[in-house]
Amino acid sequence: MQHPAVAEALASGELGVDAAEVIVNLLEPLSRRCTLDDLDRAERALVASATGAITPETEGLPGAGIAFSADLIRAQAHEWEARLDPDGAAPCDEVSTAKSTVGFGRFKTGLYPLRGGVTPELRGILDGIFNTHLSAHATPAFPSAEQQELIEAGELIPGAEEYADQRTGGEKRADILRAVFESAARDAKTPSMGGAAPVVMVHVNAADLTSGVGVGWVDGVEAPISLRAVRQKMCAGGFQEMILGEAGEVLRLGEKKRFFTPGQRRAIAARDGGCIIPGCRVAAAWCEVHHVVPWQHRGKTDTDNGCLLCWYHHATIDTAGWEIRMVRGRPEVRGPVLFDPHRTWRPAASHRANTPSDVSG
Repeated sequence: MQHPAVAEALASGELGVDAAEVIVNLLEPLSRRCTLDDLDRAERALVASATGAITPETEGLPGAGIAFSADLIRAQAHEWEARLDPDGAAPCDEVSTAKSTVGFGRFKTGLYPLRGGVTPELRGILDGIFNTHLSAHATPAFPSAEQQELIEAGELIPGAEEYADQRTGGEKRADILRAVFESAARDAKTPSMGGAAPVVMVHVNAADLTSGVGVGWVDGVEAPISLRAVRQKMCAGGFQEMILGEAGEVLRLGEKKRFFTPGQRRAIAARDGGCIIPGCRVAAAWCEVHHVVPWQHRGKTDTDNGCLLCWYHHATIDTAGWEIRMVRGRPEVRGPVLFDPHRTWRPAASHRANTPSDVSG
């Protein structure tokens, strides 16, 4: 009989179905890579832990005699897997080696579902990136002397900027992943396609853009994107006009417009240091350059009209209550009422290198 200890415990009612499924799912792949004695030992130990039985396999171990939940049994199962098969798979059995895979499901309710799975190693890498940037947002920042005076005067609500970000943890991780890929696309070391860096090409009808009614289309993606997303892309990445004839032929291809050059981006990054919205700690490399005077209002594409915003604050800059203006080449920010009841214009934070070090002794 296959898995006799599991079958016996299930028949007696001592083992739950969830725990049994966890144990069997572990033993199945191991059965091709371990001896029968090792499998039998692992099975009896896991069943004993799940039922609270004291057996030669569990006697003397921490928690012996306590029935563990299915989640704890899953953790123990991974420990047995690591002990019996430390390399993950025998060298001659490469087919059974776990491999990360990522794909997309069918478009539904405005989203493409992600499908696949990752190895523990890749999970660790992803968690490291996510946790680093999530903790940067969660770390409390003590108010400066100036901020403390404003708080005491009732002109500033302490910590209000933290409440302005209502994204869930999953939404924040998705935005972090977006920033990682967009930063990689801008990196000079990223492999090119046809001699150019990877670029997201978005197409929109000029009449739709003018009227504000319509959608945009991303090359290679069947689902449309909103005009709001189109405008954000145009603000950060510029646009190029194309005039087509009645038969769809290209009549004229205009020059790139409203496009911040790499040099301009470096200059703005050196001035701003990162997203200029108070409380946001997204680094410059992960930010987009925003036209303070909108490009559609003929705002210039130069360092005196550009500032850094993370993707989230760029996407919500017109709806979240934050306002930005430029004064003598430096951005100033005015927060929503929740952040600043008096709505006072204040200089945005700048790169830390812009403040001289105190070398006086």
